[in-house]
Amino acid sequence: MDLSNNYKVLIKKRSEKIWIVLKSMIVGLFVSVVVVSYRVAVRYAEEFSFFAYEKLKSNYEFIPAFLVLLLIAGYITGKLVSSNKMISGSGIPQIEGILKGYFRNRKPWTHTLLAKFVGGVLAIGAGLSLGREGPSIQLGASIAEGIGRKIGKGRLERKILIASGASAGLSAAFNAPMAGVIFSLEEIFKYFSPTILLSLMSAAVVSDFVSKQIFGMSPVFGFEITQTLALNDYWLLILLGILLGVLGVAYNYVLLKTKKLYSSIQTIPVQIKVMIPFIVAAIMGFVFPVVLGGGHRIVEELTIQNTIYFLIIVFVIKFLFSMISFGSGAPGGIFFPLIILGALIGAIFGKFVILFGYDPKLLNYFIILAMAGYLTAIVRAPITGIVLVMEMTGSFHNMLPLTIVSITAYVIADLLKSPPIYEALLEQIIDNEKTAEKIVPHNKKVLVEMIVQHGSKLANRKVRNIKWPSKTLLVEVKQGENHVTPQGDTIIYEGDYLTILTDVNHEHRVKALMTEMNEADQ
Repeated sequence: MDLSNNYKVLIKKRSEKIWIVLKSMIVGLFVSVVVVSYRVAVRYAEEFSFFAYEKLKSNYEFIPAFLVLLLIAGYITGKLVSSNKMISGSGIPQIEGILKGYFRNRKPWTHTLLAKFVGGVLAIGAGLSLGREGPSIQLGASIAEGIGRKIGKGRLERKILIASGASAGLSAAFNAPMAGVIFSLEEIFKYFSPTILLSLMSAAVVSDFVSKQIFGMSPVFGFEITQTLALNDYWLLILLGILLGVLGVAYNYVLLKTKKLYSSIQTIPVQIKVMIPFIVAAIMGFVFPVVLGGGHRIVEELTIQNTIYFLIIVFVIKFLFSMISFGSGAPGGIFFPLIILGALIGAIFGKFVILFGYDPKLLNYFIILAMAGYLTAIVRAPITGIVLVMEMTGSFHNMLPLTIVSITAYVIADLLKSPPIYEALLEQIIDNEKTAEKIVPHNKKVLVEMIVQHGSKLANRKVRNIKWPSKTLLVEVKQGENHVTPQGDTIIYEGDYLTILTDVNHEHRVKALMTEMNEADQ
C-alpha cells in the first residue's frame, strides 16, 4: 500500500506542526476577507428588504414590479441550488460529510463558493428566515479546500485546513473566535489533537481580528445583565432547560418532516420549490415584517413592555417561517434563527416568572440562558452553545446557569431520542443521493484516525483479537508520545490514537464502523 500520506509526517516533525499552523493562519486571512464581504452584503441586502417593504406600504404602484423582482431572485436562487446541491441549506452537514469521505463527485470548490455567496445574499436579502453563519462556515471551508489543494500536504492536513476554514467562518460571522474553534471540534471534527487545536485557533483568531477591524469590538447582542437569579431559585433553570429540551425536539422533528415533505414532491422542480419561501417572505413583509431575515428585528422586541401573547405570536410565526425557508433548500443557516427562537422562549419564560413577583430585570438573564439551551437541544453541542452566547452577548459571568440550562436541555432532548440536527440532515442528504451505494474499490488510499474512548469495546484488547473492518490496515498506534508500529500482540488502551489505512471510497463506511466499535462497552 502507498503510505506517502503517512500520519507520521503530520505528527512527528515539529516543523511540520508549525507549518500547518502557519497555513491555517493563511486560511483564516482569506476566509475573513470573503466572510466579512458576505456579512456586509447580507446586512445591506437585509436592510434594503426592510426599507423596501416599508416604502411599498405607501407606494402601492411599485408592488407588482417588486414582486416580479422577488420571484426572479427566488428563481435564480433555485437554479443555483439545482446546479449545485452542495449549497442547499446551511452547508454544515455537507462539510461534515466531506470530512467523513462522502460527496467525492461534487462540484469544484470555486463553484460552491460563488453559488453559496450569491444564493445566500439573495435568500437572506429577500427576507427568508435564514442565518448567515451556516453559509459563512461553508464559505470558509470552501476557501480552505482550495488553499489546501495548493499548499496542503496530504489528505489529513487538507482536512485540518477545511476544519480551520469552518472555524474561521463562524468566527468572522459572529465575532466569536472561541465558539468557532469549539464548534469545529465539537460538531465537525469530533475530536482534537494539539496540532488540530492550534490550527483551528490560529485560523479563528486571524479571522476574528480582521472582522473586528470592520465591525468593531462590540458583541453581536447588546443585552445588559443587571440582575441574576439567587441560588435558591435555581430550580427555575431546570424548568427552563426542560422547556427548551422539549421545544428543541419539536424543532428538529418539524424541520426534518418539512425537509422530507419538500423532497417528496417530485413533480415540482427544485427552483420552483425554492421560490415558495420567497412568496411567503413577500406576504410576511407586508403583514408581519418583524419575522423577516435572521431575526435582528425581533431582538428589538424583547422588552418588558411587550406582552406574553405578542411574544408567543412572534415565536410561532418565526418558527413556521423558519421551517418553510430552510426546508425548501434555500442557501442559509438555522443557527441564528434558532438562537432568536431561543431568545423568544427565554423572554416568554421570563415574563411568566416576573408575573410571580420576580425582578423584571431578570428578563435579559433568561433570554441569554435560553439562547444557549435551545441551541444545545437542537444541535447537541453544549460547549459551543455556552461559549457562543457568552461571546455574542459579551457576558462572561453566567457560566454556571448557562451550563445548568444547557445540560438539562441536552438530557431532555437525548431522553426523547431526538437526533442532533446536523447529523440527521446529513443522513437525509446521503439517503437522497444514495451515496452509500456508490462504494467501489479504488487504488488511492486514505488514512482514518480516531481516539479510543474510555470504556471503548476496543480498549485493553490485542490487535489480533479485534475484528477490523474489511479493506483496512492498522498502520500506527500513538500511546502518549510514543508511536507504535502495531503487531498482533500490541494492546490497545484507552486514549490511544489509532491510524487506519483504507480505500478512499471506503472512508465513510470505515469511519462509521469504527465509531460503532469505539462506543462504550455497556
